[in-house]
Amino acid sequence: MKLAVLGAGAWGTAISISLATRNEVTLWARDPALAADMQTTRVNARYLPEALLPTSIKISTNLEEAIAACDLILVATTTAGLRPTLRRVAAAGAASPVVWLCKGFESETARLPHEIAAAELPSSTPRGALSGPSFAQEVARGLPTALTLASSDGDFAARMARELHAQSLRIYSSDDLPGVEVAGAVKNVMAIASGISDGLGLGANARAALITRGLAEITRLGLKLGGRIETFMGLTGVGDLILTCTGDLSRNRRVGLRLAEGLKLDAVLRELGHVAEGVYTAREVGRIAHSLAIEMPITRAVCRVLDENVSARDAVQELLQRDPKAEY
Repeated sequence: MKLAVLGAGAWGTAISISLATRNEVTLWARDPALAADMQTTRVNARYLPEALLPTSIKISTNLEEAIAACDLILVATTTAGLRPTLRRVAAAGAASPVVWLCKGFESETARLPHEIAAAELPSSTPRGALSGPSFAQEVARGLPTALTLASSDGDFAARMARELHAQSLRIYSSDDLPGVEVAGAVKNVMAIASGISDGLGLGANARAALITRGLAEITRLGLKLGGRIETFMGLTGVGDLILTCTGDLSRNRRVGLRLAEGLKLDAVLRELGHVAEGVYTAREVGRIAHSLAIEMPITRAVCRVLDENVSARDAVQELLQRDPKAEY
């Protein structure tokens, strides 16, 4: 297939490298300086310095040219960048299917990616989300990874999953788009909480309890927003949650680790140098949970640390002091 990958961050670069083994790939970068450097060095020194870009990948700064006559558009921007990117895709009159790779709720609007796409793309455009437990560095290295391609059109999801499926990149399909997106978004909030727990030295028992109760929060919200229970037990649910809460490559977990050390959020984000979607998603999830009367105490605790100047240790103590109740 002829693929256009829009967004030259770590994930866009990694998926381009992975898919270039079987497809013709154009990687679009918004920043001309970054694009020029990648073209010269064949390395994305800013976002994925460990990986070499195959010479077969074309680097472009012209979005309209990148998507011209392609078979599939993969949008690998942040959630904040999804709407403006889709708006440009629509303005270009592209007829190609669109799949996005971001995981989060849009700030201020609390929209999931599929809701953004519905507002910005023609209704006739086939669309879906690619999600699951995946660190960019490992995908770029060709290490085995399993993802889920979800769409409200199950036939489209199955067809794209077959087309993108490869030996080291296994793609499953799902027609539970809301469930896949909620799971992918909220697990980042739980990863911040996991980082806080680990940073405070609370141990493996505490982390296991946090992941389990975090999954309960994700499931409660996801079911309310139209997801199905089996999705939260699968790759994009418990699979992505475990990876993001335990893996050292997790940006959101690193945010939690540094917050536990007493660093202010602004300093943590400057040090990180990448977008940590969980920071922005936590606020939106907190508002949604409040409006729908959904109990999400871990999310609430993360929001208090991020926005209410509550220390990580005090937030944990508040969680531990909650009244006991039946597990289910």
